Amino acid sequence: MTEELDELEDLGGGGSAKNHGVLYIGMDLGTSRTSVSASNGVRETVYSMVGYPKDVVSRKLLKKDVLFGKEALEKRLSLDIYKPLEHGVLKNSTDPNSVEAKQIVQAAKDLISEAIRIAQPRKDELVYVVIGAPAQASLHNKEAIIEAARASVDSVMLCSEPFAVAYGLEMLENVLVIDIGAGTTDLCRMHGTMPEEADQITLDFAGDSVDAELSRLIKETCPGAQFSLQMVKEIKERNAFLGDPPKRVKVTLPVEGKPTEFDITDQVKDACSVLVDPIVQGLNRLISSFDPEFQANLRDRVLLAGGGSMINGLDTAIEEAMNRDLGGGKVIRCEEPIYGGANGALKIAHDMPEEYWEKLK
Repeated sequence: MTEELDELEDLGGGGSAKNHGVLYIGMDLGTSRTSVSASNGVRETVYSMVGYPKDVVSRKLLKKDVLFGKEALEKRLSLDIYKPLEHGVLKNSTDPNSVEAKQIVQAAKDLISEAIRIAQPRKDELVYVVIGAPAQASLHNKEAIIEAARASVDSVMLCSEPFAVAYGLEMLENVLVIDIGAGTTDLCRMHGTMPEEADQITLDFAGDSVDAELSRLIKETCPGAQFSLQMVKEIKERNAFLGDPPKRVKVTLPVEGKPTEFDITDQVKDACSVLVDPIVQGLNRLISSFDPEFQANLRDRVLLAGGGSMINGLDTAIEEAMNRDLGGGKVIRCEEPIYGGANGALKIAHDMPEEYWEKLK
């Protein structure tokens, strides 16, 4: 039995035989956010954060055994917080039998269960889910995600995140997909067949890298400013840009308890720029190793997707770097960056032959 979509050769012909008692779900299981698109029309997103009450007082206050997403973030002082995903896969532990490792696995199970719950399956429905994973996630991590999902679903399989984006948009040939998440940036070249290992690259430079660099720059240039990584992430999400700033980025941060205004326009731009060169280097690897007759087709059709693609001016910055380093290129944006992976995974689930799902149960 296999759970790997990469081993499937035919993604068509199964639609007419579908069981109407099945809810199909596409899930983008991300380091920062988890998004679902379901065959009942539901589309929802939750922060990939799980919290458990610290003690009897917090349990009495919260009246819940586990909190998720924005609610967990808002109540985090009363909670033991877990973000079970790192670089798009389950966090590794040096000792898989440690209390920490077991809690991470439990948090992953609870997060997936919550993602399934918000997709609103009926009690009489089977739940079949396709989950997007980083393009080059290890076999061990893929198996760990599958096992974490099994507690909540009737059948599950994985696909690479950039492939899901391309599949959902029916861009199956002559396209290079860049899927920028929080933990990883995944690149995939599509040329009319299932992508192989050589067609995909996973980079560790992603949204979290921008947060880390922005934190460093604020600490370096804003004397005495006090801030948390979550505050930095929110500043980035509101103001991220490359090129000319749409407006000055001014923030108020405490200095010894006193609210103080800082202009961090240059810092935001410099932090966002850390994504560009690694992405263009990755594109170069995929283009230069491809059939030379078709390299121009890939270079002129680069699809920018994922939450990180919403950085204002990023498409232009990548184009400029491609012109400088690769002799040209054209970048287009995915219209639904938050749901692109989940939408594609749902389409894969719909198109999967029924007998293949049965093998995975």
